[in-house]
Amino acid sequence: MKAQPPQRLERSSASPAFHRQRPEDPEWHWLEQREDAEVTRFLEDANTESDAWFAPLEALVERLYHGHLARRELAVHGLRTPLDHYTYWSETAADADYPVWWRHPNGTPDAAAPFLDLEARAAAHDFLEIGDMALSPDERWLAWTEDTTGDEVFDLFLVLLTDGEPRCLLNGIGPDLTWAEDNATLLFTRYDATQRPESVWRLGLNEGEADAPVLVLREEDPEFWLGLGKTRSREWLVLESASKDTSECHLIPARAPATPPRCFRPRENGVEMALDHRPGHFYLLHNREAPHFRLDRLDASCLDKAADTQRWRSLIPHRDHHTLEGVDAFQWGLVVTERDHDEAQVHLRVMEFDPDHAITRDEHLPLPETPCSQALGDAPHFDSRRLRLHEESFVQPSSWVEHDLDSGERRRLKQQPVHGDLKPEKLACQRLWATSHDGERIPVSVVMRADLVGHPRPTLLYGYGAYGEVLDPWFSVARLELLAHGVAFAVAHVRGGGDRGEPWYLAGKLEHKANSFHDFLAARDTLVEHGIADAGRIAAYGASAGGLLVGASLNLAPQAFCAAVLDVPFVDVLRTMENPDLPLTIAEYTEWGNPTDSDVHRRIEAYSPLDNLGERLYPAMFLQGSWHDTRVPYWEPAKLYARLTELGTARGPVLLRTDMAAGHGGASGRFKAWHDGARQDAFILWALGLTPPE
Repeated sequence: MKAQPPQRLERSSASPAFHRQRPEDPEWHWLEQREDAEVTRFLEDANTESDAWFAPLEALVERLYHGHLARRELAVHGLRTPLDHYTYWSETAADADYPVWWRHPNGTPDAAAPFLDLEARAAAHDFLEIGDMALSPDERWLAWTEDTTGDEVFDLFLVLLTDGEPRCLLNGIGPDLTWAEDNATLLFTRYDATQRPESVWRLGLNEGEADAPVLVLREEDPEFWLGLGKTRSREWLVLESASKDTSECHLIPARAPATPPRCFRPRENGVEMALDHRPGHFYLLHNREAPHFRLDRLDASCLDKAADTQRWRSLIPHRDHHTLEGVDAFQWGLVVTERDHDEAQVHLRVMEFDPDHAITRDEHLPLPETPCSQALGDAPHFDSRRLRLHEESFVQPSSWVEHDLDSGERRRLKQQPVHGDLKPEKLACQRLWATSHDGERIPVSVVMRADLVGHPRPTLLYGYGAYGEVLDPWFSVARLELLAHGVAFAVAHVRGGGDRGEPWYLAGKLEHKANSFHDFLAARDTLVEHGIADAGRIAAYGASAGGLLVGASLNLAPQAFCAAVLDVPFVDVLRTMENPDLPLTIAEYTEWGNPTDSDVHRRIEAYSPLDNLGERLYPAMFLQGSWHDTRVPYWEPAKLYARLTELGTARGPVLLRTDMAAGHGGASGRFKAWHDGARQDAFILWALGLTPPE
């Protein structure tokens, strides 16, 4: 069956964009006026139009939704994690959207009791998202932040876990929380007017009674934001001030939280640094004179002289073909996360030391397959020699494995169950290498039903390509519905992401951003050349910055795809980066550039999707936005919808759906999120010609 439909469509007079043009505002900037009732009516009318278009597909949407539910374990029991005094886990009932958190005293599972019921807390709200949960070190108190609108502004709650009632302590703060080791001090962040976490505050608590917050650190540079953490040794609170390419760390003794923060080393432009600690030693992961990062050690006795790089001792030098991504310290040594550039594969490296800090062990943990994802899981005990690992791939569901460092034994603790007829063993995955416009090799991952390998398939191509984010292999139960219908799912690991390490990120940002778009189109062509994708039935999917990737690619080659789904897409890049009053704009100058520079202005204008629309035969599109989104405002997909509708050059429908009760991540409840996903899948199947004609 052919993809739907091949012909150019005329504009519909029923579209809200048909009769709301304003000649004095051809770019539809009036949609940015959130308080204007006409804006709300426009979005609601677009939702009504979308509902009418989907009406013939509603039966398919429901089949996909219930098919997804049938494949998933609805009653979810989280992995139990013992801390010093209690063992913790979450349970989500089969009919619940949100989990309930439980605990029992270590060694007495019969004394289990719930301590935080998020399903009950969500009952009074259309939206609920937890920003952070933090247990006091003595495990008597639980603090958490929650957002009930989707705008990522949080309220702080505290409860005494033995028998207390939750109390709201503060409103309108950032999500992050960290307890000091005195069991009576809580650190949190506050935003500035652009929703940048610009300050860290200390809240003293005396048996739950809060003192007035005290300012600990303020970041004056609008390109930097503050974050909170604590070393695994629990000896130091770490306050990180970071931009997209520069960072510095401030330390406070965790048992003396009123101590003024100490800057470990003053920031140096372009130098990023992360810290961890073992008694007697600090570990510095940084890219100073090492673009792919290196790992150094500093004797704790030299903390006052930490700025003197001559005192740093090399542990892992800079290498051309690997990027160091993280370091986790334990009493016995380190777990280092590193990435192989050539294979686009992450590895966990274990290093152990003797009392003189000589290396007694240096090896990589085994991988279950390649390509795959492997990450260090919860490891709350500093002396633990049994590591919890999280592993998954495109064909293997998420697994939690315990790796014994002494015996080498691997024991599976939990694996995500998959029900239904399409089991993991019936799937096949392969890694291709596309050649981009400049000769660079681009990884492309593909997963499909094993019985369809060798036959060109309708294909969904996904990409992101920004901020150095990595698209390591991940298993998706929701994806199984598309695979069951014969769709191949492909991922383009384009430059701008971190899939092949730090150089891969740098080669797809700022003046190199266009590489991302060419890489995405090269991935599409390679799928056709290898006989995997049917050239006429390829759909594209991108969310947030991935929406920019897809939108710019459509302007370059609209004929390459029969349809596209753009979810909360960042498509008004130039106008957004010209407005420093918007959340995140200033902090993102190092990602996209500052358009007050004329060269940067021209560069962004040359690819910004909304600035490059034209009389092209665009594919069918399903655009999605959220009313409370502070990262990509609702008006970006709304303006794209309005201008495409006004052009009237699409080969299929251009639909807009705005969730009026959600933020950047969409619906917070899992059932609504799954139903929204089923609607997306119905559109994709329709566009790929895998549904019966009306």
